[in-house]
Amino acid sequence: MQTDIIHILLADDDEDDRNFFKDAFEEIKINTDVKFINDGDALMDYLTKLDVIIPHILFLDLNMPRKNGIECLLEIKQLDHLKDMAVAIYSTSASEDDIEETFVKGANIYIKKPNDFNELIKTLNTATTFNWQYHTNSLNRDTFLLRI
Repeated sequence: MQTDIIHILLADDDEDDRNFFKDAFEEIKINTDVKFINDGDALMDYLTKLDVIIPHILFLDLNMPRKNGIECLLEIKQLDHLKDMAVAIYSTSASEDDIEETFVKGANIYIKKPNDFNELIKTLNTATTFNWQYHTNSLNRDTFLLRI
């Protein structure tokens, strides 16, 4: 049985989406510590604190107030202590432009928010159990969009 905790952070301004995400992780049988932040400024303030535990995976919404997901992604990739953190774009958008832009700017994977709870559980389970080191090393446009 796995005893290591996987630290998960969701940056999303939509309370319903945060609750849906939280409920899904309660169903997944993986030892996780899930934290939530509701805007881009608060995300960057949190991630740049000296004593913060860097999450294993950041699920990053694109459309947030104060600082959007693209702006956060750019800042994250410029900071030495964050640039290797796995960033999963987690958005309602299925826009090819959004997918392409986040790929080029260094996100590890793009996940369109599922509407179905069971599909969300499956998606989050897959994203959480990825071998991120392997996935990051072999990153290409064909494997960037997570399809379940």
